[in-house]
Amino acid sequence: MRFNGTENYVATDDLKIAVNAAIVLERPLLIKGEPGTGKTVLAEEIAGALGVPLIAWHIKSTSKAQQGLYEYDAVSRLRDSQLGDPRVSDIANYIRRGKLWEAFAHDARPVLLIDEIDKADIEFPNDLLLELDRMEFHVYETGETVRAARRPVVVITSNNEKELPDAFLRRCFFHYIAFPDRATMEKIVEVRFPGIKPRLVEEALKMFFEVREVPGLKKKPSTSELLDWLKLLLNEDIGADTLRERDPRKLIPPLHGALLKNEQDVHLFERLAFLNRRGG
Repeated sequence: MRFNGTENYVATDDLKIAVNAAIVLERPLLIKGEPGTGKTVLAEEIAGALGVPLIAWHIKSTSKAQQGLYEYDAVSRLRDSQLGDPRVSDIANYIRRGKLWEAFAHDARPVLLIDEIDKADIEFPNDLLLELDRMEFHVYETGETVRAARRPVVVITSNNEKELPDAFLRRCFFHYIAFPDRATMEKIVEVRFPGIKPRLVEEALKMFFEVREVPGLKKKPSTSELLDWLKLLLNEDIGADTLRERDPRKLIPPLHGALLKNEQDVHLFERLAFLNRRGG
């Protein structure tokens, strides 16, 4: 198993090294980076490149580690017992497999994505330490032990909303996806929009990076937002000349709703535009 990137995902050399190191070490790959830099998509591309299944567990604020293993549906069993359902004699009928169980039971070596782990409670990562380390867990209701047939490639993403426990970090191979530089961004754009006009890309990237550098922005636009913006520019037939005439320090970019995602940043640009016009 070796990841060398894909036609649909521009992976830097250090990212490819990190993925392959995690595969060799058989440790979870912990990926951090700005939202929109392709952390979740990376797991999908690894699975596609290696030709293995992807099992995705998208974490919410209410997620519990136990849900990744299994859940016992006692309510359904009680209801069925009241209705005289013969299935109640086998408790296994009321065990619902979680994403880790699915990954452990898979014949092939799957990619297991634990997406945005920092959304959950601070104890969530600690509650998975033993299972991810040993690749097994015990089902108390049935008395069985579930072991991974083949150790899955585990990819864990985090937006750094909260610190992860040291004990958890020690068991991971860590990589931070730095925000792409201009050259890398050009490759990403070319992958998503083959044959796009170079002048449009040049002017769009110039404006995009200038927007990111505006002091006081609450949320800088990310890679995914740039791609959305370019799609809109192409759809509305807004050309390079139109972008060249607009200075983001003086005017709000066209279709700015794809780049600016909160009212504070929109108001900031409106104030800057007003002040620059007055100064002019």
